[in-house]
Amino acid sequence: MSSCRGQKVAGGLRVASRCPLRQPAGAPSRGLGGKMRSSCVLLAALVALAAYYIYIPLPSSISDPWKLMLLDATFRGAQQVSNMIHYLGLSHHLLALNFIIVSFGKKSAWSSAQVKVTDTDFDGVEVRVFEGPPKPEEPLKRSVVYIHGGGWALASAKIRYYDELCTAMAEELSAVIVSIEYRLVPKVYFPEQINDVVRATKYFLEPKVLEKYMVDPGRIGISGDSAGGNLAAAVGQQFTQDASLKNKLKLQALIYPVLQALDFNTPSYQQNMNTPILPRYVMVKYWVDYFKGNYDFVQAMIVNNHTSLDVEEAAALRARLNWTSLLPASIIKNYKPVVQTTGNAGIVRELPQLLDARSAPLIADQAVLQDLPKTYILTCEHDVLRDDGIMYAKRLESAGVEVTLDYFEDGFHGCMIFTSWPTNFSVGIRTRNSYINWLDQNL
Repeated sequence: MSSCRGQKVAGGLRVASRCPLRQPAGAPSRGLGGKMRSSCVLLAALVALAAYYIYIPLPSSISDPWKLMLLDATFRGAQQVSNMIHYLGLSHHLLALNFIIVSFGKKSAWSSAQVKVTDTDFDGVEVRVFEGPPKPEEPLKRSVVYIHGGGWALASAKIRYYDELCTAMAEELSAVIVSIEYRLVPKVYFPEQINDVVRATKYFLEPKVLEKYMVDPGRIGISGDSAGGNLAAAVGQQFTQDASLKNKLKLQALIYPVLQALDFNTPSYQQNMNTPILPRYVMVKYWVDYFKGNYDFVQAMIVNNHTSLDVEEAAALRARLNWTSLLPASIIKNYKPVVQTTGNAGIVRELPQLLDARSAPLIADQAVLQDLPKTYILTCEHDVLRDDGIMYAKRLESAGVEVTLDYFEDGFHGCMIFTSWPTNFSVGIRTRNSYINWLDQNL
């Protein structure tokens, strides 16, 4: 027992000594309570930090804003991890980022009762082929050559998002879908991605290959999203000029395509410069990576210093993407062109690919555009690339090409591949349905 006692003072009263008090048996210790309070404070701080990291201001008209914030935060987190890996000298940041993307999303070539899926190669280029169910009244199937997006550096024909898209296309269209696994930055650079797509598509168009897959040579289209839309547009232009091709493409379908690198201050670039999942600075970096350029150019390119008035090489091409005449007033609003009087002419001299129509199909000659097939272009309001697609549609129409411009007011870049849980967006389902319906009616 404790020997602690009170001490006598004047008047015979006792006061407690300073020895520690005994706690009743079973009473919680103050140390545990302190730890719990510290844990709560730490948890609250972590929640606040997470909310700060995830939350970004978004327009109320955008589809499923909180879900988009979470998706964007996940992607930014993966980017930061890959940047750290790059900083430590363990791997190139794009290789690391793509490893993360593919690792979490890769899907094997699994066939269903309706769609046969196989991995093979066409003239040395890997492809995933989706064979939809035949129609009894049509012995030959229609077909789409599909090119996935990802800034020429990311994603794969074999990840779940594109596998599900191509499976849906094959089943709903009763078609053969050829999804091309082209090589990526930093293993190869422009124009090798285009060369891969050209080589695989030409192989597929050979009569013996079309016969193998029971494809109608007169009902073949080419399509792609984002950077894949860029490659599809480039290949479409190249094929119209190739006299050796016996089988021509019936149509092209471009999903929020990236089509030019001369003006990073179109209204959509200005409006959506910080909008997920493709902020302006990220798109400019993709361009620099595609050309194996220097990141020191990025800030100058963002303010159009690479195509300033003193850059003679760009002068002749500037009119081909003059958005003050190519875009409607509802898009232009109060935005003003950003045209520098003097800039950095050395960027174009070091990266002449910027002015190559194979990388920037929007700046192609009118004579090339007029031979293109029927075209579908899907654009989204909340996307830096929105105006690229609208301007291309306008130039194609001026050249006499039949064009369908499909615009989604609540759409954002990349939305069409996000249709299944947990990244299912209402606008993703609507864009996919609209796209497949157009193919069904026109292919």
